[in-house]
Amino acid sequence: MNSALRIMSLFFLSSLALTSGFASPMTSSQFARSVQVIEVTAKKYDYSPSLIHVKLGAPVELKFTSLDKTHGFKINLYPDGSDAKGEPGLVFTSKEDCFKLEKETPTLVQFIPRATGTYSFHCCNRCGLGHGGMKGQLVVEP
Repeated sequence: MNSALRIMSLFFLSSLALTSGFASPMTSSQFARSVQVIEVTAKKYDYSPSLIHVKLGAPVELKFTSLDKTHGFKINLYPDGSDAKGEPGLVFTSKEDCFKLEKETPTLVQFIPRATGTYSFHCCNRCGLGHGGMKGQLVVEP
């Protein structure tokens, strides 16, 4: 009976550790392994590329460079058209809501995609008349 209790306790603790890993932000060591780095430029009402494809579960680093002025980057945490309930589909290393993209200063946005789907992003720093059209999409593929 004592060994059965030990096994059940071990099973409970290991399952607790697994589920807590999904709920909490990732550590830099978790992120460091096999990162997909994607360079993105921002300039007058445009991201390039504006359509970004990534793999489910593979750490991603978006390296933004603004070419002309200060822009921003904000992405939905849940796939487009889904109910924003439960665990988010994208888990970031930072808790920033709007990443500020300063002119000619690289800004790193790091995350792990945990759910497939299309995630819309847009400029969150008023940058001029065409600001509302500065958009893009991130597609998480299996």
